[in-house]
Amino acid sequence: MARRCELTGKGVQTGNNVSHANNRTRRRFLPNLCNVTLISDLLGRSVRLRISAHALRTVEHRGGLDNFLIKAKTAELSLRVRELKRQVEKKTAAAVAA
Repeated sequence: MARRCELTGKGVQTGNNVSHANNRTRRRFLPNLCNVTLISDLLGRSVRLRISAHALRTVEHRGGLDNFLIKAKTAELSLRVRELKRQVEKKTAAAVAA
């Protein structure tokens, strides 16, 4: 399983451990990934995702998964979530037309 957030695309970064003697060794900065179940109000179902803690706060701030997906850039999303976004946009368009 990739160490990448499914909603924001945040992944592993690399850098250096720097000692007091200024010796540098390579290290990895891992994202704070959480397994969560988010509920889509428009689709009427829950979705299990592996997202970063920062993305979880952003979803809550924007008012839920549906609002987050509507505003999110498609390039940052995983393939599974892109399909979910298409379904949400389809439901939104149907609700506006009705």
